[in-house]
Amino acid sequence: MKSSIRRSRRAALAVALGSALALTATACGDDGSGSAGGKGNEGSGTGTITFWDNNGGVRTDVWKQIIADFEHKYPDIKVKYVGVPAASAQSKYDTAIQGGGLPDVGGVGTAMLAEVAAQGALEPLDERLAGSPLNGRLNTKFLESVKAAGGDGRTYTVPTSANNGTLWYRTDLFRAAGLEPPTTWTKFYKAADKLTDKDKNAFGYTIRGGEGSIAQALDAMYGQSGITSFWNGDKTTVNDPENVAALEKYTGLYKKNTPSADVNNDFTKMVAQWDSGTIGMLSHNLGSYADHEKALKGRFRGIPSPTLDDGTRVQVSNPVDGLALFKSGKNKAAAWKFIEFAASHEANSKWNESAGSVPANTQAAQDAWVRANEPAKLAAEALDGAGTKIVQLPYYLPDWNTISKADNEPNFQKVLLGKMSAKEFLDLLADQLNKAQEDWKKNH
Repeated sequence: MKSSIRRSRRAALAVALGSALALTATACGDDGSGSAGGKGNEGSGTGTITFWDNNGGVRTDVWKQIIADFEHKYPDIKVKYVGVPAASAQSKYDTAIQGGGLPDVGGVGTAMLAEVAAQGALEPLDERLAGSPLNGRLNTKFLESVKAAGGDGRTYTVPTSANNGTLWYRTDLFRAAGLEPPTTWTKFYKAADKLTDKDKNAFGYTIRGGEGSIAQALDAMYGQSGITSFWNGDKTTVNDPENVAALEKYTGLYKKNTPSADVNNDFTKMVAQWDSGTIGMLSHNLGSYADHEKALKGRFRGIPSPTLDDGTRVQVSNPVDGLALFKSGKNKAAAWKFIEFAASHEANSKWNESAGSVPANTQAAQDAWVRANEPAKLAAEALDGAGTKIVQLPYYLPDWNTISKADNEPNFQKVLLGKMSAKEFLDLLADQLNKAQEDWKKNH
């Protein structure tokens, strides 16, 4: 009950805060000092704009290359780069929304989009996109995710990339065991069994039991059940009997076909364990490719998450990263030029090749480096494929991150340890989601 009350108050506070700021905030100068709700203006299309990178440090070098290319094309525009660590990006935006100091352009992915947009900080971009060279050049599934995450069906960030879920598997171990690639869930479970030899400390799979476990579990559930919508009316489908059965089968791998240490493993420990051991399969995104190549030197392969036996692929939406235009900016014309440039073919390709992610620009997704990088190529094909069904996770809920992380990661560990049933876990998760959805609808 306390968590429900907390969520209700937080949702109401977000709406109230956004309304208050919309009425009282004033737009400030071109130095990125605006507050949420400030109307800003188009400006001259020249001068200095401020850009916040929401994953500063990790991608700083490639962003500086793109900025240099942009400034070469537009010598009358200068871009002030500010690298913000991913772990603190949300709080930095929230602080600036309340106290001033927002940038002209910022990296805002779908995981945080709803909270930033709900406070009135972002400019809707639908009209700008309609008249832009980017129109028709952006992955439609990425755009759908962005619109769903914004909460009102509008486009508040221009998608730049997605980091699709990938099933990595040891080709040498599969070959030695006479196994086919784990392209379907049936083949996946068969391989998990056959590759397990506890006496030799060999396991078929490593399951994520620590931080970040819920999204991966949801992907496995919906991928096996074939359910294609997160909601049935205003009620979530997470505790549908078919999802319950899927989670029971998936968590049944723990200690049977996985190491016991998995109950506490986040992605860093899980990746390190897979790279250094004799574990057959690992579910993680494209971002770990370089680590695998360094450790395993080609003795592995990365494919999209398994399909059903009939070839149907159902997967949950991965967070889509993007660039947002802040409403309070006083030089929106120049800021929009930067967004268009960064999401254009050449720049988007350069960024995603560096990150190992799937480009949002459909021309960039056809470039040679994507074709040469098999995991990225297969992920791009899966995301854009007609047979792929994407279950849109409710990133628009103010409490989505709390529900899907702090509130339920400990409970998922209880399921692995046999202290809570899959049904109990999913019923509790469903109750929290349904209440959060109800709160959200009351405020929208």
